[in-house]
Amino acid sequence: MKAFLALMLAGLCTLAVSPAIAGSQKGNVVSLKVRSSDGLIWVELSGTASDRPQCALQQTYWMVPDEKSDAGKRIYAMLLSAQASGRLVQIFGRNTCNRWLDGEDIEIASMVEQ
Repeated sequence: MKAFLALMLAGLCTLAVSPAIAGSQKGNVVSLKVRSSDGLIWVELSGTASDRPQCALQQTYWMVPDEKSDAGKRIYAMLLSAQASGRLVQIFGRNTCNRWLDGEDIEIASMVEQ
């Protein structure tokens, strides 16, 4: 019985930490926009995104999920720096469109080597 419970618990833990399939894209910052009315920040990269959620299939932009948070401010600063320097950016999404109804929320954004 203990072995069965341990096996069942291990299986549930595996399910809990398995990542959801979310979008990703690598490219240069083509467009970085900030809207003054509500602070909305969105970015478009060169190249093609893959594995985007259904809600984000019609658009090519990515959304900073919370521009007022420290993380959101750091993502914006990094994207601005990448645009100014011409560095490549890698974005991984959250598999959600919470900040804007047709743009995938950014989970990870990083500058990468050319």
